[in-house]
Parts: sequence; C-alpha cells; structure tokens
Amino acid sequence: MSIKKQLKQPRISKEITGHDIMDIARFMEETRHMVIYDVLERECPVGDKGERIRIYLSDEGYEKALESVGRGEMKIIKHAKVRRGNLIYDAPERTL
Repeated sequence: MSIKKQLKQPRISKEITGHDIMDIARFMEETRHMVIYDVLERECPVGDKGERIRIYLSDEGYEKALESVGRGEMKIIKHAKVRRGNLIYDAPERTL
C-alpha cells in the first residue's frame, strides 16, 4: 500500500485511561517513569482486561510493573524516564 493511501486511512487508537499527560504525579519528586500499558488478564491488579492505561511511577513502582509484565498480566506499550517533569522516551528498537 502506498504512503498516500496509508495517510488517508483513519487511525484507530485506543483511549488511554489512568493519569492525564500533565497529571500532578508527573511532577512529584519520586516519579521516575511513565508507562502506557495494555491490560492482558481479567484478574490483573492494575486494570481491567482490554484497557490501555498511562501511569507515572517511582523506581519501585516500575519494578512492580515489570513483574506484572513477566507474569503476563500486562504489556508495556510505551516507556519514558521522567526527570523534573520532562519525559525522555525510550528509543525504538532497530532491526537490521
């Protein structure tokens, strides 16, 4: 499909719940990470299956999120480090 046709197609994106992009939690001293994740399991303690959620986390909270990923409860879609309220997104992985 040509780029022109791709640009004409409407983009369908999930609604993101949880913290707002400019939530006060983003500017808290202990906040070090922002993640957007999809909830994969019905019995997940961090949301309902099918939801896409944004949340700001401390280092400890981020470790717990990674544990949830390891258990298959959620999938992290996007991660950024947070420094004094600024978001520093991870670089996308490159394939050769």
